[in-house]
This record gives sequence, C-alpha cells and structure tokens, in this order.
Amino acid sequence: MGAGIAKTIKQVFPAAYQADLATVAGDRAKLGTYSTARVEAEGRPLTIVNAYTQYQWRGPGPHADYEAIRQVFRRLKQEFAGQRIAYPAIGAGLAGGDWATIAAIIEEELAGEHHVFVEWAK
Repeated sequence: MGAGIAKTIKQVFPAAYQADLATVAGDRAKLGTYSTARVEAEGRPLTIVNAYTQYQWRGPGPHADYEAIRQVFRRLKQEFAGQRIAYPAIGAGLAGGDWATIAAIIEEELAGEHHVFVEWAK
C-alpha cells in the first residue's frame, strides 16, 4: 500500500493497512482474495476491501491478474449482495491492466448489484 490509491487509503484509513498487514506478505495464494476493515466515514459505517489482484507492481507490466480480479468481484458479490459496492479503477493504474477488460469483468461479476465506479483524483 505504498503507491496509487492504496497509499491514500492507507493514510486516511489506517485500519485498512492493518488488515493488510494481518495477511502473509508476498503470498501468491492471496491472489483473488481480499481482506477487510470496518471503519466510520462521515459518521457512517464503511467496509474497506483490500483486493489482491496483482502479485507485484515493479518492472514492465502489465501486472493485473484478470482471473484474480474476477475471483475478487465474484466473492464480493457473495459477501456484500444487496449492499452498495464502490471501487476505483482497480488493476488499471500501476498494475497496467486494461480498464475496458477489467470493467467488463466487474460488470459481469456484479450483475444485479448496486455498484459504482469511483474515480480517484490524485
């Protein structure tokens, strides 16, 4: 959580970073999974999800793992069905994934759910 939107989330919501630290660092088995942190934002409960959708970010890419992205959103639909789900351009920033491909995966996996893309302003 040292760059991009993850860095901002780490700074604004330290509990999300603590949830990430509770997982095994560098474990490929985390791909397609996520950790969560319950926080309050503007007096309302919020669940922040750390989605593990790439194994690394250094060097030439892309690093986004489309199958891991699919698995994460499939699991999110199972756990958060009926709730509002918001997400950034996950996998399309530093991971170098193709946003059109990722957006199509999200649309397919979250079909029927209330979900929204949130653009992150640097």
